[in-house]
Amino acid sequence: MDWNGDTGGHNHDSCHGHGGHSHVPAVHGFGDHGSRMAHGFMPAFHGQFGPRAGQMIDPTQQPKKRSHMDDSSSWDIVKATQFGILDRCKELMEAGYNVRQPDKENVSLLHWAAINNHAEVVKYYISKGAVIDQLGGDLNSTPLHWAIRQGHLSMVIQLLRYGADPSVADGEGYRSLHLAILFQHMPIAAYLMAKGQEVDLPDSNGQTPLMLAAQKIIGPEPTNFLMKCNASVSAVDKVNRNSPLHCAVLAGNVDAAHILLEAGASVDAENANGDTPIDLAHQVHSPLLVHMLNHVKQERIRSKSRCLRLVNRYRVCLQFMFCVAVLGSVGAIADLSSESWLLKGVLLACVMAVVNLAQRQLASPALQSLVPATTLMASVFWMLVTWCLCFLATVQVLFTVNATALLYYYLRSCRTDPGIVKATEEEKKMNVVLLAEAGCLDPSIFCTSCMMKKPMRASHCFSCDACVAKQDHHSIWINGCIGARNHHFFVLFLLFLCLMGAWMFYGCLVYWSKHCPLHYQEEGVWGAISALVGCSSWVLGVFCLAFFHTSWASILLVIQLYQIAFYGLTNAEMANLVLLVLFYLGVVRNLVSFFQLRCCGLFKPAMVDWTQQYPPGRDHMFGQPDIV
Repeated sequence: MDWNGDTGGHNHDSCHGHGGHSHVPAVHGFGDHGSRMAHGFMPAFHGQFGPRAGQMIDPTQQPKKRSHMDDSSSWDIVKATQFGILDRCKELMEAGYNVRQPDKENVSLLHWAAINNHAEVVKYYISKGAVIDQLGGDLNSTPLHWAIRQGHLSMVIQLLRYGADPSVADGEGYRSLHLAILFQHMPIAAYLMAKGQEVDLPDSNGQTPLMLAAQKIIGPEPTNFLMKCNASVSAVDKVNRNSPLHCAVLAGNVDAAHILLEAGASVDAENANGDTPIDLAHQVHSPLLVHMLNHVKQERIRSKSRCLRLVNRYRVCLQFMFCVAVLGSVGAIADLSSESWLLKGVLLACVMAVVNLAQRQLASPALQSLVPATTLMASVFWMLVTWCLCFLATVQVLFTVNATALLYYYLRSCRTDPGIVKATEEEKKMNVVLLAEAGCLDPSIFCTSCMMKKPMRASHCFSCDACVAKQDHHSIWINGCIGARNHHFFVLFLLFLCLMGAWMFYGCLVYWSKHCPLHYQEEGVWGAISALVGCSSWVLGVFCLAFFHTSWASILLVIQLYQIAFYGLTNAEMANLVLLVLFYLGVVRNLVSFFQLRCCGLFKPAMVDWTQQYPPGRDHMFGQPDIV
């Protein structure tokens, strides 16, 4: 998928399409009959522009480069147009050549100028009366169609400014938006939609761009791109009454089918022959699609039950209580006074069976993503219970402060907006137009998933499906992103989690010293471990939980503080060497700005709204950065 459309002029030393020179040929045969894919993503090329398009030059046999000024004086106007020799074109036009006259292949001069991206030549021909929407070529295409097929975004913009009609259909019935999707030129498709083309615009056969993407292009794109643009999954074509999901199944496009199912496409919709997508999956002999569609159908039937609706509504609390119950059950079974390991093994197997059953019956991506976070909180819960019941019951003040701060900063990390960049549909369209016409519609500036311009230091999180300002990473421990507005809360949470682990280590050591006489020198390491297990398996389990969480938290805390203090960068930015000195303010100022420390006016941290901060050089287009 091309997000770096050709915005420059055509290279004069490249291959052209006249005589012994060749253009890159366009796609032929995208109609309902006879269209086939050359491979998984791009259609086969069959030279729609006639004999000229098929004469490719072997690069190893090209003649030596010559100045066009030496040999262009004898060129005809078609060849001069293809090479962009404006002076020669003017000379022939002034000699009486009709700008609207097509060549022997029914191709106009404007077509050749458009496909080669010669802006000045196009401008000159328009001034001489060229028909902007003149049909030509084997497929009766307009110059705009030719520019779109070649991915020339700048030429598309120019032709639209001169009044080209993107709704005109070519000989195969495809309009401009359909061609942009079929050739996977997403910047052009985004620009056309921003200029008013409907995302569900039907072609002459009643097929929407989403249907064509699902049927003709194997893979997640551009189906995913169209879903981001709110394409309809329920539209049907005029001929067979097929929905986009029908088209994806007929093509065996598993990725597109998955995206459509995620968007809510119906598995029970029938086409003109009464076939559902499941029926078509059986007809094309695709076991994977059959399994996928049947699984989604069963999931949707189950989701209508009141029980599952309640589970989804209160899934965080229920998942937390389930993790608390599982950890508590495992610890209690291990701490049984019974000497029978068989009994303990059977009980643990029962617990694992319950976990497995719950996972099978209630498993969903939303619930699975909560497992690390709820397991962490369940571990903290049992640490608190163990401290209060087994450890230093009289020493509560400092521990209570630590536990309160830990829970507070954890909730702030989870509940605070990390800095998600938002834009209305109108703002998105305006941004696409501004960026495209400024030649800046590329992934480093424009987010192809959110369909909007990216602020400085913003990254797209595919887990959250959003652009996050000053994103550090997506944390499984809070089930969310760490960004500009909650990063400092997360670092403080890590600090207090490490302190909590230190308290638990201290409590375990005091408990063992009082209740578990160890003879390390006499019995060795295994003897000491056996003594700890025999003394209290529960305390040993809590110690292991504390050790695990303290280990990853301390490592992450050190890395975070190092990057913040010595570089002023996020984890996502550390890979970019260019940024290593860009945001460095000194160790103290970096820490002051990060934690927003004021100390009664002693410090003055920098206040920057990173959701509105854009790189220098684009402020004239998008307004000044919001710095307080």
